[in-house]
Amino acid sequence: MLGYLRRGPEFYRRVGALAAPMVLQNLITSALAMADTFMVGMLGEVPMAAVTLANIPIFVVQLFFFGVQSGATVLISQYWGRGDREAINRVVGVALWAVNLVSISFALILLLMPQPFLSLFGNEPEVIALAADYARVIGLSYVLNGMTLVYIAAWRSMERPKLGMYILAASMGTNTFLNWVLIFGNLGAPALGVTGAAVATLAARVVEFLIMAGHLARTRAFRFQPGLLLRPGRNMGGKFIRYGGPVVCNETMWGLGTAMYPTIMGHMEGSTEILAAYTLAGNLEKLCMVAAFGIAGTASVIIGREIGAGRSHVVYEVGLALDTLSAGAGLVLGGVLMLFTRLVAPTYFFPLFHLSPGACEIVTMMLTVVAVLMPIRDFNTCNIVGVLRGGGDVRAATLIDLCPLWLVAIPLAALVGSVLRMDILWVYLAMGTEQFFKAVVGVWRLRSGKWVVDITRSGG
Repeated sequence: MLGYLRRGPEFYRRVGALAAPMVLQNLITSALAMADTFMVGMLGEVPMAAVTLANIPIFVVQLFFFGVQSGATVLISQYWGRGDREAINRVVGVALWAVNLVSISFALILLLMPQPFLSLFGNEPEVIALAADYARVIGLSYVLNGMTLVYIAAWRSMERPKLGMYILAASMGTNTFLNWVLIFGNLGAPALGVTGAAVATLAARVVEFLIMAGHLARTRAFRFQPGLLLRPGRNMGGKFIRYGGPVVCNETMWGLGTAMYPTIMGHMEGSTEILAAYTLAGNLEKLCMVAAFGIAGTASVIIGREIGAGRSHVVYEVGLALDTLSAGAGLVLGGVLMLFTRLVAPTYFFPLFHLSPGACEIVTMMLTVVAVLMPIRDFNTCNIVGVLRGGGDVRAATLIDLCPLWLVAIPLAALVGSVLRMDILWVYLAMGTEQFFKAVVGVWRLRSGKWVVDITRSGG
């Protein structure tokens, strides 16, 4: 029954070599994000709620970047298998144009009109004012971050994932240290509070950009050609729109959809407690999802390379094996999270964040739901982000990811939270319904075999 898992030690060594740096990169990022949350949380529930509010639109931009990364990976991994270096340069050029257009526009909105914009996502004047101070600075950091992430994605797609781990480790280490200095006024610096957290993030983005620029200037493993980056060509632009566009749309619309959840919560009674709990639960969830995203990234690279090299006949069982590994990782990590939430966190962890008793009850409930859903969520992540996208089936992957979110989970959460005004428990359960629909349709698509598409030899 599980014969597809018997793929030999060489396969699993290759999976480990690719996945380990991605998992470690995600782990570093998530762990340091948790440290950021801890330090902001020490200022109180209002500052934590303000950062959560400001991060609602920021999260959408981050998801756009991830979409561009994923869309570029779909193309680059297949071109890498084919050995077409000129095409890889052109893909990176299109991706850089996309992230720069969005990040600069976003930075201008947050710089010029932060309070009116953030008022769309919450109803507490004190929280909105504090969020605006944070957002004015943080928006600038994403102009640099978008270019760095495209560069990291290009190297990861060419089976060199360690670079991203090194760059983001340096960036996040800088961010955490400067948070400690600037939030609380250590080492003689002024205590800037929430604004200090934003300045620290901006400085960290400068560090990662400088490391990227240094690597670009010195590396000989792959030469990027400025002419192709600046003028990638209409044909490659069209191909990116055709195959990468659905991925960008997927991640952006998924980000918008996910941003609807804290927006619904931000208009509920007791929204400050709820948003503070949601921030903490979200950071712990990301920490537990690192394995799924590492395996998904590995699946996308391996499957894309095999298809580009003309070995499409092996990818179905490869995808099935990686989906199973991801679900197994979710089962283990979900169990660990459940034990932590019920036995350790209430006594030793939650008090560190100075949450009210009500917020502690809410975050316990949220993490319990996360732990129960983690195996199916991890399976869906690998299947959609890794297998189907890596196979070139970007349109079906987009529909499978977005339709359950927008047609089921969001309307149900809005009905429960905004119309019926039920308890946050029911809102959070409504949010989880999308995972079951994704799993059913995702398995059907995987078994069909129609997701294997060689996009390097197709027109467009």
